[in-house]
Amino acid sequence: MGKQRVMILEDDEDLAEGLCLSLQADELEFVRCAAVAEARERIEKERFDLFVLDINLPDGSGLELCREIRGQGSHTPIALLTAKDLELDIVKGLEYGADDYITKPFSLMVLRARIRALLRRHTPEQKSEYQDQVFRFCFDTMEFYKNGLLVELSRTEQRLLHLLTANAGQLLTRERLLEWVWPEGTEYVEDNALSVVIRRLRDKLEEIPSRPRYIKTVYGKGYLWEREEKGK
Repeated sequence: MGKQRVMILEDDEDLAEGLCLSLQADELEFVRCAAVAEARERIEKERFDLFVLDINLPDGSGLELCREIRGQGSHTPIALLTAKDLELDIVKGLEYGADDYITKPFSLMVLRARIRALLRRHTPEQKSEYQDQVFRFCFDTMEFYKNGLLVELSRTEQRLLHLLTANAGQLLTRERLLEWVWPEGTEYVEDNALSVVIRRLRDKLEEIPSRPRYIKTVYGKGYLWEREEKGK
């Protein structure tokens, strides 16, 4: 899984920099634009996972850009920023297809939580079933088999396993996994919570949990699921 790319369209340089710093994470990449024209040019050439658009800009409006993005058939989440707490702007923004509306001044903690929620919405659709030479995981029916034998998993273990197997072979950072498994907010999750769930999954799925074959640790970064290939 590559980095999620966030466009911040904001002509206030200090505010734009503050947004980038407050949202900074290993799995995020930020592109800052100070004008609508610059943003349009980047959108034509590049892929984004989230747009954070100021409404009032020197050469136009984030509202109009929001409408243009939706008019192109894009479902990428859009958050609008404005200093005006006007009901008319809020209604217009939602009509144009915005997903959220944030009024300045705002709490960085609240902003971070709302941005994370929008990014989770743009996570690629997860497959409801995973199967290889050893395992068959049916996430819709919550039935999990290893070598044909049923394995009982908690809901937290299921969520973590779902993201790992849907991205088999790809590194997932600890931050990304934490936000997926505990979407209500990672601020209240203990630092070792993810390690505990990983250990429980290994105890249930690995032949030798201390020498994992499927749930691999990438030290200092995160974890990945290694698919069991034929002939191994």
